[in-house]
Amino acid sequence: MLMTARKPATVGEILVEEFMQPFGLTQLALSEAMGVPRKHVNELCNARRTVTAPTALILARVFGNSPDFWLNAQRRTDLWEAMHSPREIERVGRAKPLASAA
Repeated sequence: MLMTARKPATVGEILVEEFMQPFGLTQLALSEAMGVPRKHVNELCNARRTVTAPTALILARVFGNSPDFWLNAQRRTDLWEAMHSPREIERVGRAKPLASAA
């Protein structure tokens, strides 16, 4: 997987800029379309909630795309965060490949 030094767009940024704004949706309108509380949408938009498989299925149904689109966007952000977190880098560094662990 090719990772760049630039942080990928979060699901919230994609949701707002590529979907909500073009459709003219407010957080309330999207929450009603999704059948979830407005707080759920607000947390997605502000990157305080991650996309789970059920949320990906809901977003895919609402916007007519695939759940993989939403899960992959979340995965890219999660991997970038882990690869740039000193704490996670240290944890990964302690792992030993099986060939050298034996």
